[in-house]
Amino acid sequence: MFMKKFLLLSVVYLFISPVIRSQGCIAIRNISGFGQYNFTDNAFTTSDWRLNITNRYFKSFREFSGTTEVKSAEQDEIVHHIYTMDITAIKLMQNGWSLALSVPFSSNTRTTSTDHGGPGQPRHSIHASGVGDLRLIVYKWLIPPKVHQNGNVQLGLGMKLPTGDYRYQDYYYRKEDSLVLAPVPIPIQLGDGGTGIITELNAFYILDNRRLSLESNFYYLFNPRDQNGVSTTLGRTPTAVQIKSTQNVASVADQFAMRVGATYKLKKIAVAGSIRYEGQPVYDLIGKSNGNRRAGYNLSVEPGIIYTLNKISLYAYIPVIVGREIKQNVPEKRITEWTGVYFSNPGGFANYLVFVGAQFRL
Repeated sequence: MFMKKFLLLSVVYLFISPVIRSQGCIAIRNISGFGQYNFTDNAFTTSDWRLNITNRYFKSFREFSGTTEVKSAEQDEIVHHIYTMDITAIKLMQNGWSLALSVPFSSNTRTTSTDHGGPGQPRHSIHASGVGDLRLIVYKWLIPPKVHQNGNVQLGLGMKLPTGDYRYQDYYYRKEDSLVLAPVPIPIQLGDGGTGIITELNAFYILDNRRLSLESNFYYLFNPRDQNGVSTTLGRTPTAVQIKSTQNVASVADQFAMRVGATYKLKKIAVAGSIRYEGQPVYDLIGKSNGNRRAGYNLSVEPGIIYTLNKISLYAYIPVIVGREIKQNVPEKRITEWTGVYFSNPGGFANYLVFVGAQFRL
């Protein structure tokens, strides 16, 4: 009875936990936390391998300041296409221990006029593609895992390594016949240049009918590095205000992701429904928070479906964003304090995200 209450409280805690509300979706580093967890198969072994391949795509084309949408002329809209394939190899070991290595590959584009000749001028695209930041995580189930287990809680601790190119450059069209090579904006960079500490808390509980299960995932990335030295002015000369406020250099920001939901299993097919909350805080929990970051958050309702074969599970989830907010970052707060006028750049959001993937039991 105690264990049932403990597991249920773990799920509820993750739903109501007062996490700092911040981060626009385009600044979330690739698949910065968990991709999708499959709790429909709880037959653990003492020595096993799993391979999880998650593909994430979204199109960001709406801009918000706070919770208010900022409309731009169609010619000047900033459109991001973000695609990431995350490959995770998991080694299951004895006594509930496991080791996971995640390698993301991204192909990102940003199309607008304002980055190039300016508002009203021709639109152009810049690109970034390649390997992102690797993640190495050690996990431990608090209860020794066994076949057809009713519930469990898992802790994870690991590192994010700065393997992604956080200085990726492309050409900007200042004029149609004049190109400037400079770093691409933060939302499409492949990495952030920081070595981070990853913490995770995952839990599931299967009800008595063994068809319905409750699940929760919590992820927080501590990024102690302050700034990575990469210019955010897109090849333009920074102003005195940008330099003084540290707005002209990219910040290395903390990230968080949280997911709470349920899955109902019908033989080989399972349907899922979750609440997903993810973002980037204004202030890091460890270290300074100077530099340019797009602080804000996404709140999504996430339907999903899982199809399970003998050794393969295929899944698709489509988080539909129902809540968004852009927060002032540290440089914007400084400018507001100096001028007495509220200042915050807008941030971009999608209407929905698409997760499609497969888990292989090797």
